[in-house]
Amino acid sequence: MTVNDVAREQDAPTATVTVVHHSVHGHTRVLAEHLADGARRVPGAQVHVVEIRPEDVIAGRWHDAEVLALLERSDAIVFGSPTLMGSVSAVFKAFMEAAFTPFIRQAWKDKLAGAFTMSASQSGDKLAVLEQLAVFGAQMGMQWIGVGDMPGNNWSGGSRDDVNRLGSWLGLMSQSHADLGPEHAGSRGDLITAERYGERIARLTQRWVNAVPYETPRMTEHEARALSASLRETADAPAALTGA
Repeated sequence: MTVNDVAREQDAPTATVTVVHHSVHGHTRVLAEHLADGARRVPGAQVHVVEIRPEDVIAGRWHDAEVLALLERSDAIVFGSPTLMGSVSAVFKAFMEAAFTPFIRQAWKDKLAGAFTMSASQSGDKLAVLEQLAVFGAQMGMQWIGVGDMPGNNWSGGSRDDVNRLGSWLGLMSQSHADLGPEHAGSRGDLITAERYGERIARLTQRWVNAVPYETPRMTEHEARALSASLRETADAPAALTGA
């Protein structure tokens, strides 16, 4: 098991969010880390990042008891996989099939869930992967959280760096060029969208688990375009990003 950055202690009720993913070339890993960064903004959020490793798949079967134990005690699980040939990766599918054990005990029932995916192509049939992961979450009895941002890059003044530039709501979509390394993963807008999605999941988890008051943030199309425009004018994410 590879687990990064377990928990920051804060004076708030605890809610555990685990981001579990597989990455082939490192691009999906970058997306997972940014999503986790967003979740860490929420007081009391205990955030884990777990990478599913191919060496834990033997004869087509994945097994890591430590990972399964962590997921069982998590309040929210976010699933991430690259889109490969219109599907989740073979390694991540092996992990999904290994979830049959918690499935038959309904061990993940009523945990919150979300998903993200990465591909080299602009489309790459990423929606098929998000649908696959959403069905998986439904079979596990989980409650699904989608992306809450307005679409970006859908008008003449838009840009690749807009928030939610691929217009995805079932889960987070990102795109990286196949010939570039993970240091060029996604676009700036994709990574900020990942952070906003992670924050949204952690805030809703606090509401779901600990009844922490939650005020739904809303944004008009004009406000969303202004937010994306502001990202092109500064190297730092503006304060307006808080409250995904």
